[in-house]
Amino acid sequence: MNTRIKSTFALLLLVCATVLNTFAAPKPFTLNGEIKGLPEGTKLKLVPGATHASEDPIAEATVKAGKFVLTGQLDGPRLFYVTIADAFGGYTLMLEPGKITLKGEASAVERGDSKGYEFKNMEVKGSKLQALYLQKKAPRAMLDSLHNANNIKHKEVSIRRGEAMQKKDTAAVAAITKSAEWQLLEADSKAFFAKVDTVFNKMIGDNKDTFWGPLIMLDLYSYFTDQQKPQYAQFTKAAKESHYGKILNEVLNPEGFKGKAAPLFDMKANNNAAADVASLVKGHKYVLVDFWASWCVPCRKSIPGLKTAYEELKDKGLQIVSISIDKKEADWQKAETEENLPWPSFLDNGKTSNAWKIRAIPAMFLLNDKGVVVGENMTLAQVKELMK
Repeated sequence: MNTRIKSTFALLLLVCATVLNTFAAPKPFTLNGEIKGLPEGTKLKLVPGATHASEDPIAEATVKAGKFVLTGQLDGPRLFYVTIADAFGGYTLMLEPGKITLKGEASAVERGDSKGYEFKNMEVKGSKLQALYLQKKAPRAMLDSLHNANNIKHKEVSIRRGEAMQKKDTAAVAAITKSAEWQLLEADSKAFFAKVDTVFNKMIGDNKDTFWGPLIMLDLYSYFTDQQKPQYAQFTKAAKESHYGKILNEVLNPEGFKGKAAPLFDMKANNNAAADVASLVKGHKYVLVDFWASWCVPCRKSIPGLKTAYEELKDKGLQIVSISIDKKEADWQKAETEENLPWPSFLDNGKTSNAWKIRAIPAMFLLNDKGVVVGENMTLAQVKELMK
C-alpha cells in the first residue's frame, strides 16, 4: 500500500470514527430507589428537567416493599425529576449511564386541597455528577435561606397589609406602606434581588465553558426575557452546542409563528367540542387564542377585559378560545366555572403549549379565517386596532 493510499485510508477511518462518535448509541442506566415513607403501590415517574417544556416521563415504576427501579437509555448526562403521580413534590437528580442508587425519606404534606410529599435526607451513589450539581447549585440554597429569613422577619407587617388590602381599607394600606416596618421590608427586598442578580451571574459565568452553564441557567430561571441574552452570549461554542445549550437557545430565541399555519391543537373540552384548527376558525374572521391557568393572577385579571372585547367585536367576526395549562382538570373546571367564560374553553394536555412554545402566561395569538397566525403576544388594544 503506497503512502497516498495509506493516508486516504487513515483519513476515512478518522471520518468514520468521528461519525460514529457523533451518533453514539445511548447507554443504559438503572436507578435503584429506596425512599421510606412512600406507601406501597405509589407510582413514580422520571421526567426530563430544565427543558422549559411539558415533558413525558422516560420511565415509570411502582413502589414495592419500599423499593423501586427506574431504567432507560441516556446519550449523555441529563437532569431529571423523580416525581410522584397525582401528587406534588419530588427530587431533582443528575443522571448518567450506569447503576445509581437513591435513598431517603418522604413525608406526606398538604397544601390546601393538594396532597404531596416532602423529600429529605436524600443520598445518591453512582453519579459523580449529582454531587457536582449540588455543589454548583449551593449558592441558590443560600439565597433560599436568605429569602425565608426575610419572610419570617417581615411576616407580621406583611400579614397586616394583606388583611387591609382584602378589606379594601385604603387608609390602613396607606398608613402601613408609609410605616418604618414596611420601608425596611422594601429595602431588604431590594437588597435581596440585587444579591440574586449578582449570585446568578456568577453561577452562570463560572460555568460558561461547558454544558453546566446553560443547564444552570435553565434550572435557575422560571422564564426568560431579552435581559438574559447577554448571559447566553458569554458561553463558549462547546457550551452553546451542548444539549442544554441548544435548548436554551431555542427558549431565548424561539422561532415565531407569524405568517405560518397554526400549530397543533390537542386539547380537552368540557362539552367535547372539536379542537382542530378548521373547526375553531369556521365562521369567524379572527380567532384570539388565549393561554392561561387557574393559578395565574395576571391571566385571571385579564378576563374581564377579554369579555368586554368579545362583546364589542364578536359581531365583527372575533372568536376567543381559552386554553388552560393547568395540570389538574378539577382546577381548570373550577376556574372556568368561576369565570363563566362565554367562548370555547379547553384544557391542554401539554402537547398544545409545547407546540406553541409557551414559556410564560398569559400569552395570546391571533389567527385569521384560514388558520394562519397573524399576531403573536398581542394586546387587546392591538386586536381592536386590527379589527377596525
